[in-house]
Amino acid sequence: MAVTASSSVVSAAPVTTQSIDVSSIVSQLMTVQSQPVTLLQQQEASYQTQLTALGTVNGALTSFQSAVQGLTSASQYQALNATSSNSAVGVTAAAGAAQGNYSVSVSSLAQAQTLVAAGQTSQTAAIGSGATTTLTFNFGTISGGSLSNGIYSNASFQQSSSPSQTVTINSSNNSLQGIAAAINAANIGVSATIVNDGSAAPYRLVLTGPSGLSNSMQISVSGDATLSGLLSENPATTTQDLTQSTAAQNAQFTVNGISMTQSSNTVANAIQGLTFTLSGVTTSPASISVASNTTGIAAAVNSFVNAYNALNKAVLGVSSYNSSTNTAGTLMGDPMVNAIETQMHAALNNAIANTTSTYSSLDSIGVTFQKDGSLAIDTTKLNTAISTNAGDIASLFATVGKATDSLVSYSTAGPSTQPGSYAVNVTQLGRQGSLTGSGTAGLTITQGSNDTLNLTVDGVATTIVIPPGTYTAASLATQLQSLINSTSGLATAGESVSVTQNSGTLTITANNYGSASTVAVTGGNASSTLLGTNPAQIIGQDVAGTINGATATGNGQYLTSTTGNSNGLVVQVAGGPTGSRGTVNYSQGYAVTLNNIANSMLDPLIGPLAAETNGINTNISDINNQITQWQARLANIQQALTQQYSALNTMLGTMSQTSSYLTQQLSQLLR
Repeated sequence: MAVTASSSVVSAAPVTTQSIDVSSIVSQLMTVQSQPVTLLQQQEASYQTQLTALGTVNGALTSFQSAVQGLTSASQYQALNATSSNSAVGVTAAAGAAQGNYSVSVSSLAQAQTLVAAGQTSQTAAIGSGATTTLTFNFGTISGGSLSNGIYSNASFQQSSSPSQTVTINSSNNSLQGIAAAINAANIGVSATIVNDGSAAPYRLVLTGPSGLSNSMQISVSGDATLSGLLSENPATTTQDLTQSTAAQNAQFTVNGISMTQSSNTVANAIQGLTFTLSGVTTSPASISVASNTTGIAAAVNSFVNAYNALNKAVLGVSSYNSSTNTAGTLMGDPMVNAIETQMHAALNNAIANTTSTYSSLDSIGVTFQKDGSLAIDTTKLNTAISTNAGDIASLFATVGKATDSLVSYSTAGPSTQPGSYAVNVTQLGRQGSLTGSGTAGLTITQGSNDTLNLTVDGVATTIVIPPGTYTAASLATQLQSLINSTSGLATAGESVSVTQNSGTLTITANNYGSASTVAVTGGNASSTLLGTNPAQIIGQDVAGTINGATATGNGQYLTSTTGNSNGLVVQVAGGPTGSRGTVNYSQGYAVTLNNIANSMLDPLIGPLAAETNGINTNISDINNQITQWQARLANIQQALTQQYSALNTMLGTMSQTSSYLTQQLSQLLR
């Protein structure tokens, strides 16, 4: 049977070229593959937030510690205010000054003697031959006689205990300017200036001595005759080549009706702890008031409270729940942050142990906790506490040590010293080294004959040259003390002596205490004249005894505990008997305790802040290592996916081309 083609032919559907978006597909697949890295990055961000919060706590704790460190000294709370009703009498008070009211009247001020030399035509021209000349200045009191035109008649001069001072003039400095410069450079207490009086010989040397009645000047000149005729001055003789323009005098004043006199207008020994500065004569008494510096004490307490509140605010900001925003602080529940709050709250809620103070808790002066953990001050209660017993407030905040024996005093304590009451027992007192002459001292010193003395003080060698002259035993002792203490070797080493006399016999005593304290004469042509042929030497010794029942280390007058709860406690034994010397009560106030807590928290090696910070940094480092490893793996995965889908895309393109070809061929067959 024949097959007849249909007049109606169905054509094949057209073929469209197919391709895929490789980049989009790979990107979406990599998003899924990267989920572990995303989670790690989120974890790292969380750790970074914790580090920031820890940095906030660290900064707040550091600022708090800096603030309280300045409040750990008792002197911060024991300052005194001294006021005067009259500007002619200034007053300052040191710690320990007696509080009270005083009346001060000033009838005359201290002033220095001023001597004026004859006029010269030139400031720079040489005076005299230039031969070496010694100016010797003695200081003393002029009495009797009369004064006319700056010249004394029939007066007497009594040399004081102030040592003689010398100035050397030679061809290098024998002008008026040179003489003035040499006197000023000698630092002998005399100032030299040159004035111009406008006359034919206008240039005049003006000498001003130390203030005070006993500091009038007597000047002897040995050497050039011209200089001797210009500068010699002895108010007890007719040799007065200078004229007096101002007489030396003492300050005359009364304190609470008691007459007093001083060579200076700065008076530091009239009342213990007070220094008066006299600047004028009073027409009515100056009222002096010395009282506790209540403003300073209140400011110190406020500084403590403000510092604590700033720390509390910073800690709460990172560790509490904010009900307004319904968010928790980054470090909420963190054990280390909780430990800071717990330790500090506990310290402030506990009374100060072993204090002898009237006040032993913050509440006793009006400082209390609020609901948010901050501190608040009841100013009325604080002011009452200050006015009642201001001195005892120091014990609440600072390190305080009090001894029951008046000759035993608390000096300092170490970081391991614990609050407590510690018994002190002395078996040996500290002693100074000394040297006492074997006979009375010769009082006439002759240049080149008996004017040098070699000695060692606490192992430091020195030599002195004594100005020639005839002394009293007292003035000789004063002269020797001044000369010895002014030597550069002793001054550099911080050593000094005191020289006393008893019935003409001299004793030189080192001012340091302890087994290293010695005084010995090693030579000099004045040794036998001053101290005899066999002076008695006493070697110093260290104090010895126990603190808290255990043997303490002695050094000079200081006993140091080296064991037990009192370890590091240092007390000074200034004298008194051997045996039991009472107790020393040592307490640490709140500023000290909180500073110690802050110090332990901030310790860079073993502190909890450092430990937690280091732990988080380690975690971040581990996460970064994991991210790096993942990123390497993801790069390989992305490369493989890109290759896979690019090949698929190529294959789809080839299949599309084949489909088009077959479609075309089929179309041709069906025509």
